[in-house]
Amino acid sequence: MPKKVSRRLQELRKKVEERAYEPEEALQLLKETATAKFPEAAEAHIRLGIDPKYTDQQLRTTVALPKGTGQTIRIAVIAKGEKVNEALAAGADLAGSEELIEQISKGMMEFDRLIATPDVMPQVAKLGRLLGPRGLMPSPKGGTVTFDLAQAIDEFKAGKLEFRADRTGIVHVMFGKASFSAEDLLINLKALQECIDRNRPSGAKGRYWRSVFISSTMGPSIEIEVNSLRDLKLTEAA
Repeated sequence: MPKKVSRRLQELRKKVEERAYEPEEALQLLKETATAKFPEAAEAHIRLGIDPKYTDQQLRTTVALPKGTGQTIRIAVIAKGEKVNEALAAGADLAGSEELIEQISKGMMEFDRLIATPDVMPQVAKLGRLLGPRGLMPSPKGGTVTFDLAQAIDEFKAGKLEFRADRTGIVHVMFGKASFSAEDLLINLKALQECIDRNRPSGAKGRYWRSVFISSTMGPSIEIEVNSLRDLKLTEAA
């Protein structure tokens, strides 16, 4: 049964033309169409020319958004001994060892990012079925398996995000809040684009970038001209 489209969204869709917009114009339109009664996120949906069923065409990495995410990130750390105190001193919201693993196994998920030290990963692996579907499983590629807890906590609190291409080769990433200025959203989106280019999988052949759409959480999709985004040179990076 087709999903019913609200009258609000029907009206907003009329503002969006069926064409690819220049990045700055698209971001202004995103802000204009973010009319929900709660603070909406700014989302990017990027289709890449990759087939993630092949290991050399998978994309999973992190990006540091220069203007932050606009979110308060709750970080949990699983470690041993003094590393638990180190994590709490560095700003972790939760930290522990076996007792924290036990709490998570019973369904406690009061965190947005889980960091673990390498020596506890055999125990953390048992939580894979719970953490994996939620995108919370620590991984070296995602920067969430490390002994340098202070740096990892600082980076994720400041706006570092982990993302991956889904099984259809599409990357879905929140790159800020719709309430950000268009300039700040552009700086974050450009950082995301450069990160995706830097981490191009070795097996990716032919045209890498297929399409880029952005939207607010409850707003209509707006297409961005891919080459304009990739060729863009920002005079100010902060």
